[in-house]
Amino acid sequence: MKILHLLASPFWSGPAENVALLALAQRQAGHEVTVAVDRRRRSVVAEEPAAPRFEALGLLDPGGLELSVKSPPWSVLGDMRRLRRQSLDVVHAHFTHDHFIARWARPPGAVLIRSIHAPRSLRSSLPKADAYTVPASTDVSRLAGRKVQVLPPLVDSRFRTPDNRETLRAELGLKGSPLVGMVSTFQASRRHSLGVAAFAQLRRTHPEARLVLVGDGALLEQVRQQVREQGLEERVTFVGYQQGDAFVRWLQALDEVWILGLGNDWSGRAAAQARACGVRVVAVQEGALPALADVPVEQLTPEAVVAASLSQARARVEHPSNSRIAEDVLALYAQARSAR
Repeated sequence: MKILHLLASPFWSGPAENVALLALAQRQAGHEVTVAVDRRRRSVVAEEPAAPRFEALGLLDPGGLELSVKSPPWSVLGDMRRLRRQSLDVVHAHFTHDHFIARWARPPGAVLIRSIHAPRSLRSSLPKADAYTVPASTDVSRLAGRKVQVLPPLVDSRFRTPDNRETLRAELGLKGSPLVGMVSTFQASRRHSLGVAAFAQLRRTHPEARLVLVGDGALLEQVRQQVREQGLEERVTFVGYQQGDAFVRWLQALDEVWILGLGNDWSGRAAAQARACGVRVVAVQEGALPALADVPVEQLTPEAVVAASLSQARARVEHPSNSRIAEDVLALYAQARSAR
């Protein structure tokens, strides 16, 4: 099959990595796969641009789509004309802007698949598609009567248990026990303030604990101020935005990761990555996190986070391989094509 993924974002964040890994697995299964991204918004201040990543993977679509929510109407019409002229078997849209363009300009004979990555997209105005994917099983019922399946997070093979965690910690200059991490953009939905408050309580019984905060974002300075106000400067490590192998190493070094909220991707990818590294996952009950966490956070309070952390519970989770996930999505494509 000839497959085009549409991702109207210029950022390597949210579902971008999941889309890339899915496209790679589909290509490895013998299909012709490309990904079109936002080509209009080129100035990325706080986040890594997506186009160079997709280009390096050999996935960036050369079809000339601008695919931007910032496009003027004439550019949107141009995208529709360019898309309609392409010879494709599957158009897989990942955001509302993608879906709108594909809904009215799908090439003749192609099926349209829409991936929902966050529940806010599940609204009455959701355009029609031949099939849908959702990030969590709890979302399936909201698309009753439509062809739908869960799209789990795909995990890069670099995420694995380290050969020697203690050596890795020494190389990164990390000391403390337990080593707790939060690995996300500093934005309100990720609840870093809750994490810092919980960590302050955790230290009452575990004074040698250390909190490692990986990422950047709009609320970074606000969180730094909270750390200073609670006198935690010596026990909280800010490591900034990390990517590639560097991000994997910081994640591998942790004892456990706290995932206290989700952003644009509710598949719980960070939880799956942490589990692949042998890192315990403490997570709130959002999106796919309940299926990936070792222990859930029952309430959004510091006390509940600490209780989950101290429980030391571990869950057995059998996560599907990237190839298996790709096979399931390809099967969904085939079902949609046979139904047309």
